[in-house]
Amino acid sequence: MSANQSVNTIIHARWVIPVVPKNCVLENHSVVISGQQIIEILPSDEVTAKYTAKEEYSLENHALLPGLINAHGHSAMTLFRGLADDLPLMEWLNDHIWPAEDKWVDEAFVADGTLLAIAEMIRSGTTCYSDMYFFPNISAKVAVDHKIRTQICFPVIDFPTAWANNAEEYIHKGLELFDQYKNCDYVSVAFGPHAPYTVSDEPLKQVAMLSEQLNAQVQIHLHETEFEVQESIDKFGVRPLQRLADLGLLSPALQCVHMTQINDQDLELLARNGVHVIHCPESNLKLASGFSPVDKMLKAGINVSLGTDGAASNNDLDMLGEIKTAALIAKAVSGNASAVNAHEAIEMATINGAKAMGLEEKIGSLEKGKWADIIAIDLGFLDCQPVYDAPSHIVYATNSHQVTHSWIGGSIHMKDRQLTMIDTLHLSERVHNWAEKIKASDSENKG
Repeated sequence: MSANQSVNTIIHARWVIPVVPKNCVLENHSVVISGQQIIEILPSDEVTAKYTAKEEYSLENHALLPGLINAHGHSAMTLFRGLADDLPLMEWLNDHIWPAEDKWVDEAFVADGTLLAIAEMIRSGTTCYSDMYFFPNISAKVAVDHKIRTQICFPVIDFPTAWANNAEEYIHKGLELFDQYKNCDYVSVAFGPHAPYTVSDEPLKQVAMLSEQLNAQVQIHLHETEFEVQESIDKFGVRPLQRLADLGLLSPALQCVHMTQINDQDLELLARNGVHVIHCPESNLKLASGFSPVDKMLKAGINVSLGTDGAASNNDLDMLGEIKTAALIAKAVSGNASAVNAHEAIEMATINGAKAMGLEEKIGSLEKGKWADIIAIDLGFLDCQPVYDAPSHIVYATNSHQVTHSWIGGSIHMKDRQLTMIDTLHLSERVHNWAEKIKASDSENKG
C-alpha cells in the first residue's frame, strides 16, 4: 500500500461552487492544494485515502468559491470615501474631488489608500482587482508586498498630473512598469487611457499599436453618461465606441468600463470585436449615470464582468454587494425576472473578470491546475436559513461579513475574519491621520 501524498492544504466544505463547469454545485467536497495550485477537487470522504496535509480546514457550513475579481476601481480613492456625497457629478468633481487630488495625491497617499482598499477587498472576498490611478508603480508594489493579484492600468491622459506631464510621458512610464512586472504572478500591467474625452487621437492610436505588440490589455471609461456620448457626436461626428473602432482600439484586449448608453450599433461593434464590458452598477446608480443593458449584452455573447469603481463614488469595494445589485438591476432593466440568474451573477464576478484580464487559464474558477485563489462564505447563520440553493443564497441572502477565509496562491490571507498579512492597527492610524488633514482642507475649500 503506497503512502499518502503530502500536500500543503486541504479545505473541506459543505458546498464547492467551481464556476467551471457552469451551474455546478458540489456537496461535501474538498479542495486539495499543493504549492500555489489546486491539484484536485474530490468528495470529502475520499480525501484521507489519498492525501495528508500540513494544514486542514473543516468548514461544515461554508461554500467555497473562486476568489472574486473586482475588474475596475481606483484603489487609493478609499481615502476620499464619503468626502462629498449626494452631489451632482460636476460639483462633486470640480469643488471636492479634483481639488483634493491636486492637494493630497502623492506616493504616500497612494500607498496607504491602496493598502486600505486591499484590506477591505480581502475582507469582502476579492482576491484579484484592477486599479486605475496615479502612481501605479506604488500601487503595484503594495500589491506585490501583500501578495494579492492586481491588474494595474497605468493612466494615459492629455493633461499633466502629479505623476506625468503629457500622454507621451504617461505611456513611457507605463511601459517601464510593464517591463518591470512582465514575469510577475501578482501584477499584470495594462494601458489605462482614462476616457475618450480626456485622450486625443494620437495617444489612443499609440495605445492600440502598443497593446497589440505587447499583448497587453487596455481599460477605458466609455459611454458612462448620455452627455459623454452626445459630446462625442458633436465634436467627432460619431459615438465614442465608433471613434475607438476607427482608431483601431476594438479588440479582445479592450475592457470598456460602464457602458450605460448602448444602442444596437454599439452592441454589434462590441460583439463582433470580442470587446469586454465591465459593469459598475452601484457607482452608476449613485452618480445617476444610467443603466447598462447587461442581459442584452450577455445574450449577444459579450463578456460582462463586474467592478466596484472607486470608494468615492460607491462607497465600498464589496463585490458581494455588487453581485446582488447587478442581478437585481438586470431584471428590472430587461423586464425579465429570469435575467442574470445567480450562477450568471457569480460568473460575472469570477471567470468573466478573469477573461477580461486575459487570466482565465490561471484564475476565475476552481479547477485542477489553476492558482488556489479561494474564498469561504459561511452560510450557517440563523438569518441565512434554510439553504435550498447555495449559489442563490450567495447572491441574494449573504453579505461580506460572512466571508471567513481567503487564500491567494494557496497562502492564507484571512482566517476566521482576521487578516494575516496586513498590520491593520498601524494602517488605521495612518488612515485617521489622512482623514483629519483631508477634512480640514475640504472645509477650507467650502469656506
